[in-house]
Amino acid sequence: MQLGTIRHQGATRAVRVEGDDLVVLDPPDVRSLLATGGDPSGDGPLVAAAEADWAPLVPQPDKIICVGLNYRDHILEMGRELPSHPTCFAKFSGALIGANDDIHLPPADVSTSVDWEVELCIVIGSGGRNIAAAEALDHVAGYTVLNDISVRDWQRRTIQFLAGKTFEHTTPVGPTMTTVDVLGDASGLEVETLVDGVSKQHSTTDQLVFGVRDLVADLSTIITLQPGDLIATGTPGGVGAARTPPEFLQPGQEVVTRIEGIGELRNQCVRAG
Repeated sequence: MQLGTIRHQGATRAVRVEGDDLVVLDPPDVRSLLATGGDPSGDGPLVAAAEADWAPLVPQPDKIICVGLNYRDHILEMGRELPSHPTCFAKFSGALIGANDDIHLPPADVSTSVDWEVELCIVIGSGGRNIAAAEALDHVAGYTVLNDISVRDWQRRTIQFLAGKTFEHTTPVGPTMTTVDVLGDASGLEVETLVDGVSKQHSTTDQLVFGVRDLVADLSTIITLQPGDLIATGTPGGVGAARTPPEFLQPGQEVVTRIEGIGELRNQCVRAG
């Protein structure tokens, strides 16, 4: 099953994908559907998927937790050693945009070092604390696509990543969530980024150092996970900052980030005022 959140009649509504159509459900978004344990198989009005105005899959998650340096190929291209524990940081909900919304690049006098990062994103279904790795998938609702747009110079201003990872209106997430009963632990999925049609990242989730079970167990040791929480699992090799010379996003460029079995984000880059 695939679920999503669209903008519909002046509000947001959760939807279920049925072929080329979307069934509009009662809850206002996927988080509300998960938190209330609602039935996503119910009937409702139909909207053509091709005409949908996608909102962020979870517009206001309780937590957005991101994992850095978690693909072997990316770690090696950055000249680092494989980590012994997940490297975690956070985003704020103001960074999130829909699957086809514009990415707002900072004003040129703030930064011109904006990078792409396709990421498999875990969506928590049932919350919990101190979740055992063997039981982790019982707490996962499914998976979506997240582009962890990174403002590299701000990311590197200090030893903390946050400043470069949560610029406003930069992080598309969606368009839909594919449920865990379809994708299991999400291993072996092809992931890719294209900029203006040119492939920049191409890998599989088999490159993950810490997989879905590991991350859910580790993070739930720190804090109680809640329905609708998003966990971005890291990006593969091919980021712009690691290229020679470095490549960064420019106004007018189109970024497509896609993951097998889930879908794709397609976003235009615009310069924020």
